[in-house]
Amino acid sequence: MDGTATQTTLVRTWRLDDGGRQTMVLAATADRLPQVVYWGAPLPPGENLETLHAAHAIDVTGGMLDENPDLSLCPEAIRTFPGQPGLILRDGDGTPLLPKFCYVSDKATDTALTLTYADATSGLILHFDFATDPSTRIITAKTRLEADRPVHLHWLAAPVLPAPQQSVEMIDFAGRWTGEFQTNRTPWSAGMRYRENRTGRTGHEHFPGLVVPLSGCTNTQGEAYGFHYGWSGGHKMIAEELPDGRRQIQFGHAARMEPRAATSFQSATLYVTYSAAGLNGCAVSFQRHLRDRIVTWPQPDRPRPVHYNCWEAVYFDHKLDVLKDIADRAADLGAERFVLDDGWFGQRDDDTRSLSDWEVDPRKYPDGLGPLIDHVHVRGMTFGLWFEPEMINPDSDIHRAHPDWALGGEDQTLGRQQKALNMGLPEVRDFIYGRMAAILAAHPIDYVKWDHNRVLPMPDADQTRGSYALIDRLRVDFPQVEIESCASGGGRIDFGIMKRTQRVWLSDSNDALERLRIQHDAALFLPVAVTGSHVGPRRCHTSGRVFDISFRAWVAAQRHMGFEMDPRELDDHEATVLREVTAWWKHNRDWMLGADILRLDSADPAVIAEQQMTRDGDRFVVFAGKAGTSDQIAPRPLRLTALDPDARYRITLMNRGTAPALSRGKPALKKDPIEVSGAWLMHHGLTLPWNFPDTMWVLEGQIL
Repeated sequence: MDGTATQTTLVRTWRLDDGGRQTMVLAATADRLPQVVYWGAPLPPGENLETLHAAHAIDVTGGMLDENPDLSLCPEAIRTFPGQPGLILRDGDGTPLLPKFCYVSDKATDTALTLTYADATSGLILHFDFATDPSTRIITAKTRLEADRPVHLHWLAAPVLPAPQQSVEMIDFAGRWTGEFQTNRTPWSAGMRYRENRTGRTGHEHFPGLVVPLSGCTNTQGEAYGFHYGWSGGHKMIAEELPDGRRQIQFGHAARMEPRAATSFQSATLYVTYSAAGLNGCAVSFQRHLRDRIVTWPQPDRPRPVHYNCWEAVYFDHKLDVLKDIADRAADLGAERFVLDDGWFGQRDDDTRSLSDWEVDPRKYPDGLGPLIDHVHVRGMTFGLWFEPEMINPDSDIHRAHPDWALGGEDQTLGRQQKALNMGLPEVRDFIYGRMAAILAAHPIDYVKWDHNRVLPMPDADQTRGSYALIDRLRVDFPQVEIESCASGGGRIDFGIMKRTQRVWLSDSNDALERLRIQHDAALFLPVAVTGSHVGPRRCHTSGRVFDISFRAWVAAQRHMGFEMDPRELDDHEATVLREVTAWWKHNRDWMLGADILRLDSADPAVIAEQQMTRDGDRFVVFAGKAGTSDQIAPRPLRLTALDPDARYRITLMNRGTAPALSRGKPALKKDPIEVSGAWLMHHGLTLPWNFPDTMWVLEGQIL
């Protein structure tokens, strides 16, 4: 990175490069806040940045000011900016503040840039922090505000970036319980797309991410820009097109999340990237950055274990002999970790009581958890345990003793018969820590499923910071324990919570068809290694649909594999198939868990397909899921991506034995592996056998 200032022209410029994929150029006139005047494909080293600053300026015509206000890193209302400002705050007495920031200093290294601006009259200092990562191709950005006395913050955006003019639409994310990561494609138009999540957690409803594709962009080709705001509380996104045609992207905490006046505030980290390789370029950068830079692994060299979770087998009906039997069966199927879910503590016979009473239920476990844990260990599995630490039932010993510990009013609407604990109170965090630490210290537990099953009564940044502090404290004292972030499934998934956890429960839906779509769209941000996916019951408990064991198993094998059903329901055929797929996953996990997920462009809308490939491209697996009935009779060829066109690859259809009787032809892949060029695979594509809906073809590829 470099920064220059020329006094004769009163222009300051800075340049960020990530070593080959993108360049971002910032420039400022005189002492004004800088704006991004270029962000995209890498520029030559000798590019004149002052010329870019001058050439970036748009014309002035009738009905406009004599000079266009800058779309700066923090657009300022006092400079007549015509759109949404990047900062809204009031003085301690409630008086609105309209600061005008001026240059103070800059500090640049090869991979980092910090810019400092101040408004001496208002006693405010604004810092912008940027960093590049040449390996993951992610640029991180953060805004920090300091005041010389307490002020009230309404809105603080992370560094504000322009959106490309060559885009006709944006892609953001909606969702619901058991239906996370639903993509919205919204056309750009004059005005603002404003999305705010005030549920107090990341939320099923609005994942804090945005992808802006340029015209003609697909999964595998074209240009795109990706954004992710790494914060686990309420958040807000603004995508605005100004009357002059310029576009801005703002991300920050939800408005009015800071309950008290303070002297310092900061945004969460904004993660951004530019791609010239379609949506996959953004996806791979986010996947790699999360896996390689954000997550910290308790035992990095240990293979990721196959899960078994007992929730959909027994729910709250815990009987030691039944759980031991289930553990035996799970181990026989290939499970390597047994997770005891909700129902082991207090008087927890249903979801109406005992949350926060984190002591083992002596009715269900008269000798404590030891006998079950010992049995699990004898079967070669490690042991995990469910908690919901931030929640409390009114019908609990702790609520009766400390009703003031609950967040929100006494007459609030309950969610799942529970309230949230006030995580901003140190005494609450100390209590939860004490109860959890006692359990973790008394037993060899290597995994915690950390749940969060209701939205908050109001968004409050202290709640999120308090939750972070509790998790951080437990991780320091119990570094061997891996943590899964679950919030009724995918309600708390973001890079902020993932700094503290190692796995996400992507959705409470174990419906393989729904999972196929959810996993596909979540792959725009999430890698294989952190994304839990389980083989559910024959009849799905959340949708009522029935799927063949092969489809259920292969969908789970696309991510961090596990089981979540009653293994006593399996017939011999189902058990055999599940063992085979699990064995395949174990055999391949060492390379798959570090692979890039590349979403494929399918010519058949009924096919949802992806290619998981090693970083050097020597090995890959293709999962081609058929999510519906095709319009045409025969499958359309499926093009692969990112291969060496001159190399030859050996392609093997791994599950060709599952082809149905109605598949009567002789496609080459049904009989033997084929050896073909990367050019053919990318331009013609694989011709797959016919199959029913709700099935999956799995193909292994290896360079020769």
